[in-house]
Amino acid sequence: MLAWLLREAIALRAAALALILGGALGNLLDRVRMGVVTDFIDLHLGEAHFPTFNLADTAITVGVVLMMFGAWRGDNRSAT
Repeated sequence: MLAWLLREAIALRAAALALILGGALGNLLDRVRMGVVTDFIDLHLGEAHFPTFNLADTAITVGVVLMMFGAWRGDNRSAT
């Protein structure tokens, strides 16, 4: 994934890859250092309770959404 990121010419896709890779590395670092990934953001909206997550999970999710947006928009030019 890092090799793909380093060759990516489309800024949106590069940002998405950076977020996904950064989030994955953040979760990996927590797993290696502490043995667990600590989730600390707990959201409620009325009676609805959303799954607890952390900042790394947020980065991965935003990265995937950006990738999907780029694909929907038609950013299918190949990387240089």
